[in-house]
Amino acid sequence: MRSAGILMHLSSLPSPWGIGTMGAEARGFVDFLQQAGQAVWQTLPVCPTSYGDSPYQTFSTFAENPYFIDLDLLRADGLLKKEEYAGLSWGEDPAVVDYGALYRLRFPVLRKAFARFRENLPADYDDFCWEQGDWLEDYALFMALKEAHQGAPWYQWEEDLKRRRPEALAQAKLQYGDDIFFWKALQYLFAKQWNDLKAYANERGIVMFGDLPIYVAMDSSDVWTHPEWFELDENLEPVEVAGCPPDAFTADGQLWGNPLYRWDAMKNDGYDWWVRRVGHAFTLFDKVRIDHFRGFESYYAIPGKDKTAKNGRWRPGPGLPFFRTLERRLGKLDIVAEDLGYLTEAVHRLVEESGYPGMKLLQFAFDSRESSDYLPHRYGYHCVVYAGTHDNDTIMGWMNTAPKEDAEFARKYLRLTKEEGANWGMMKSVWASVGDLAIVTMQDLLGLSSEARMNTPSTASGNWRWRMLPGQASAELAERIRENMELYRRIVTD
Repeated sequence: MRSAGILMHLSSLPSPWGIGTMGAEARGFVDFLQQAGQAVWQTLPVCPTSYGDSPYQTFSTFAENPYFIDLDLLRADGLLKKEEYAGLSWGEDPAVVDYGALYRLRFPVLRKAFARFRENLPADYDDFCWEQGDWLEDYALFMALKEAHQGAPWYQWEEDLKRRRPEALAQAKLQYGDDIFFWKALQYLFAKQWNDLKAYANERGIVMFGDLPIYVAMDSSDVWTHPEWFELDENLEPVEVAGCPPDAFTADGQLWGNPLYRWDAMKNDGYDWWVRRVGHAFTLFDKVRIDHFRGFESYYAIPGKDKTAKNGRWRPGPGLPFFRTLERRLGKLDIVAEDLGYLTEAVHRLVEESGYPGMKLLQFAFDSRESSDYLPHRYGYHCVVYAGTHDNDTIMGWMNTAPKEDAEFARKYLRLTKEEGANWGMMKSVWASVGDLAIVTMQDLLGLSSEARMNTPSTASGNWRWRMLPGQASAELAERIRENMELYRRIVTD
C-alpha cells in the first residue's frame, strides 16, 4: 500500500517552554498530518539524552526523555501552577532548543510537580512500576546516583557502586529513596502523556514510527546494570568500541565509542535483553526503524583505548537467527532496516532474508562519478524512500553545498526548476517513486537551508537543536502536500 509520512522529532515542535513536548502542539501536528494526507509520523529515539544532547547517546534504552513531558498538561492535572514555569527563560531563540537552559530549569520545575504527584498517587502507578520492573528500578537508582555524583559516569563511582555490590545498592536505595521515587514518577508521567498522544494519532489514522539505535551509551543504566552483555574487561572498561572504518569522507573513520555486545553470551540467553528492548519499543511505536542494520551481519570493532577508528576490524554479528528469535518471541514486527552506508553482498542478503524493507536515500543518488543504487529508477516496491534523514543536510542546503557536478546531475535527472524550488522537485520524486512508503523531513517541506539541519555526523556540538516556529505547519502547506499525495496516489483510504 502506497503511503507517506513526515520525519520530525518531538523536540522540534513549537512550545513556549524551550522544547517540543507531548502537549497541544503535538496534537496540532497530528491534525496537520491528517489534513496533509499523511499516514506516518516518524520521530527520532525518545530516550533521555546525555552529553551532547544526542537521542542516540542516552542514559537508558528503556526510559523516555522527561524534557518531552508537557508542562501545560501537568498544570491541567493539578501538578503545576503556571507561574512556576511561565516566567522562566527557556531560551532566547524559538527556532532552536537551548539545552543548557533546559538542563538548569526543567528538573526543578518537574520536582515541584512531583511533590504534588506523590501526595495523591494515581491508582495505576504501582501497576506501571510493576509492569516496567525489569528496568525501571535500576534506571531510577542510576539517575539518583548520577545526581549524587554531580553527573559523573557510573564507571567513575566508588568501586562498590560501580560493581553493584548488594550491600552498597541496598544502602543507596535507602539513602536516595526520594530521588528514586522522583525518577520513577517522571517515567509514569511520560508514559501517560505518550499513550494519550499515540491514541490521538492512531484514531486519526496516523502511524507512530520510532527509531531504535543498535548500540547503547557506555554511561547508561543498561551497561551499568548488565555489564555481562558487553565487551568490558575486568576493570569494566571497553575492550573494543563501535564505529565506522575510514572512507573517502573521513580519513580516520568514525569513533562512536559505544561498548560492543557479547553476542555469544546474548545468544546463550536467548537474546532475552534484546527481546525485552525491542518489545518495549513496540509498546511506544507502531513501526520501528533499527539503526545501523548492517551491524547485525558484521560490525566494526575498534580497540577501546584508540583515539581514531583506523585500527578497527570487522567481526561477525548475530545474523538472521537473531531476527528469527525476535519474531518467534514477539510475533511479526513492523521493522524498517536502516541499510545505508558501506554494504556487502552478505548485508544485502540479510536484509532480503529478514523480509524488512530497507531505505533509499535520494541525496545519495547523485554522485556524478559513478552509478548509484539510490537513483529512483533502480528502486523496488519494498522500501522506504527518503530525500534525506536527520543525518543529512536539508535539500536546499545540499543543493548549495554539494559538488557542482552532483547538483547539476540532480537538476537534470529530477528536472528541477527555480520556480518550483529544488525542495519540492526532489520531494515529488520521492513521492512519485515506486517505494511503498515515502518520508520527507519537515525542514524540506518548509524549504529551509543548512541552518535547519538536525545533525552533522562526527561533530560534537550544535546538533539536535532545530525547531519549527508556530504557524509554519499551516493549512495552506497541508493542502499543497495533500494535492501531491492525491497526484502520486499516496492517500491511504479505508
